[in-house]
Amino acid sequence: MAVWALGINHTTAPLDLRGRFAFAIDQVEPTLRALRESLARQPEAALISTCNRTEIYCAGEKPELEHTLDWLAHSGGVSPSLLRSHAYTMEDGFAARHAFRVASGLDSMVLGEPQILGQIKDAVRAAEAAGALGTTLSQLFQRSFAVAKEVRTSTEIGAHSISMAAAAVRLAGQLFEDLAQVKILFVGAGEMIELCATHFAARTPKSISIANRTLERGEKLANRFGAEVMHLAELPDRLHEFDAVISCTASTLPIIGLGAVERALKRRKHRPMFMVDLAVPRDIEVEVKALEDIYLYTVDDLAGVVQTAQASRQAAVAQAEAIVDAGVQSFMHWVDQRGSVPLIQQLNAQADEWRAAEIGRARKLLAKGEDVEAVLEALSKGLTQKMLHGAMAELRAGDTQARERASSAIQHFFLRKER
Repeated sequence: MAVWALGINHTTAPLDLRGRFAFAIDQVEPTLRALRESLARQPEAALISTCNRTEIYCAGEKPELEHTLDWLAHSGGVSPSLLRSHAYTMEDGFAARHAFRVASGLDSMVLGEPQILGQIKDAVRAAEAAGALGTTLSQLFQRSFAVAKEVRTSTEIGAHSISMAAAAVRLAGQLFEDLAQVKILFVGAGEMIELCATHFAARTPKSISIANRTLERGEKLANRFGAEVMHLAELPDRLHEFDAVISCTASTLPIIGLGAVERALKRRKHRPMFMVDLAVPRDIEVEVKALEDIYLYTVDDLAGVVQTAQASRQAAVAQAEAIVDAGVQSFMHWVDQRGSVPLIQQLNAQADEWRAAEIGRARKLLAKGEDVEAVLEALSKGLTQKMLHGAMAELRAGDTQARERASSAIQHFFLRKER
């Protein structure tokens, strides 16, 4: 059984290219079906898509890396050569190591961040729902969860981490003298916005508002923070009211355009606006960043902020990598053992056939009134002869070299002493 993986992330691909390969969770099932149908052997498959990475994991009889990459490039509307120049590909133990490192937060922009683990679990559930997750990938991801848990409980890898949300608060604090006088708008109501709202709310801003496509979900989040909720359609007319805007939706197109921001600045008489776009693809048009009095940050821009807290955690990385190494060795041993399963099944089936034949013969003899001891003796001899027949035949037939190989194997399997 072969395992292979490919992907792009925040270190290998620019934000706009990553945006072409961003899949919302409800897109995962149809995407996996299309991927598997495009490959010759219908392999197991799982798709992980976050703001910082898109990765495909597959398992099948033979690796199909090139076909998988070609399909992904086509789905994103780019040439395979362009995707290949930004992608990483791995097989077997290297693929397992990467999965374990990702789950443990060792491959994240924020070293040790825990959010990725929940995102992988969501991806696994989606793969299961699509009928794309077989025994091998299921084992791979379950072991990645176990490794991640051990890393988080046994090391200090996640200590003092600066999340994207905390980094956004830090940047806002550098622009505004007093966050208690700032009006903040959150666009979206997902997990990342909830995390950001929690961090900003701790600084008691002047007001918090939440704009979302569906008011029901927005209201649920707004109730937690005593915030106002509004519909996305109101955004262009009310954008000027806010000093800070943090956006993270699943929209495939920008929802805050250059024109809307220009009009907001005019109505604000060019008082500065702080904007954070955590979405991939972008929620805020890239041209907005060039405007005076606009301080726009993307997920990639926040990388420098989150790096500042990583030096104190580097000592724990080696310990975490050792845990990952042990997990990889254990998984690959399991994969190797899986190759023996068909032979084991055949041996068990053959043994059951012999057993059934001898028991049937013994029952007939007992029914005729034969002596029990004699029947048991015949049963044991019958089983023994059937088990040894093949070995005896190999010792008597073939050339000298064949008999020597048979002799060595028979001694190993039949004459070794129990330790």
